Amino acid sequence: MKVVICGAGIAGLALAHRVAGTGGEVVVLERATGPREQGYMIDFFGPGFDAAEKMGLLPAIQEAGYRVDEVCFVDQRGRRRAEVPYGLLRKALGGRLISLMRPDLERVLRESLPATVDLRYSTTVCSISDGPDEVVVTLDDGSLLAADVLVGADGLHSTVREQVFGPESMFVRYLGFHTAAYVFDSPEVRDAVAGRFALTDTKNKQLGLYTLRDGRVALFGVHPSSDPRLPDDTRAAVRKAYRGLGWVVPEALEKCPPPHELYYDQVAQIEMPRWSTGRVTLLGDSCCAVSLIAGQGASLAVAGAFVLADKLNTAPSVPAALADYERMWRAQVAEKQKAARDAVRWYMPRSTAAIWLRRVALRLAWLPVVNRLVGRTLAGKAASLTTESVHGTMTSALGR
Repeated sequence: MKVVICGAGIAGLALAHRVAGTGGEVVVLERATGPREQGYMIDFFGPGFDAAEKMGLLPAIQEAGYRVDEVCFVDQRGRRRAEVPYGLLRKALGGRLISLMRPDLERVLRESLPATVDLRYSTTVCSISDGPDEVVVTLDDGSLLAADVLVGADGLHSTVREQVFGPESMFVRYLGFHTAAYVFDSPEVRDAVAGRFALTDTKNKQLGLYTLRDGRVALFGVHPSSDPRLPDDTRAAVRKAYRGLGWVVPEALEKCPPPHELYYDQVAQIEMPRWSTGRVTLLGDSCCAVSLIAGQGASLAVAGAFVLADKLNTAPSVPAALADYERMWRAQVAEKQKAARDAVRWYMPRSTAAIWLRRVALRLAWLPVVNRLVGRTLAGKAASLTTESVHGTMTSALGR
């Protein structure tokens, strides 16, 4: 089977790895000129952790990970106001949690690709012709590429989705926030962060700061915006959104890089009545973005790729494989999307009282009974893969 994948992000690379590993022919098309360096720290656990282990990727992902022992909220003067029981959470998950930068996870997936995978950067899909026996894509150089399946794994702003299913506005659910991330050099900020993951204990906006292995500092920010549209000058937008915050934030904002070196996007979900048509299907954020509020986006991308690849390898036909993939994976995604929508109201404190309430909740989280409950909830939902696979059920394939 020949599979063309549009998008060399986490979902696309994971799918390429799995399809090629089961004997398929894979071409990955990426419009960017090379691997993207922009991104932020993620927690990788749950179904994607299990899938990565089965794919033999876990050792490399663990090597790329960071040991996070302390996550704390600090006030305008850098004083500690609350702590997140991160170590206890890791223990509750049985140690099956890795914190790493999104670009590092992409790098691991990319470097582990079988040599047979044809990965093409600076390549854009201009048109798609979906027929009964094959799907043909026209590339920006005028060449044609035929395959048994075309997979759009090209993210929140998917080109494949727009060409085949309709404009983005039909499927996006904006959650009311913009987010930004970048990396910079500053000895002053590095010393102030001092090896911890520090979050501003602020209302209406929040910045996170943490150090990387090379001594640089990574910044991640979330702020509300009534307008989902992205600003023309993202650097100016970041500086405006977070100005007025104290501690080391002014120095961090001064180091904000030009727009082309800055990750900036809206916080949104993608909801679609169907993910597939003919020989075209969607994967990851292109069809079921859960948003950073829900978390586990990277984990769901890897696990979803695992499900889709196994269905393509075992189902009697391409339409049957795509139908089974969607039927099995949709419920997992819908649960996470709903959780994110329910959390929007308290995700970003809007008042001083809400900040105090968050501090109280975090203190309660240190209680063993509460922490165990959170751990069981996360682990249980993350591992509840009741989908089928080549060996019977996805649960048995990945292990619980």
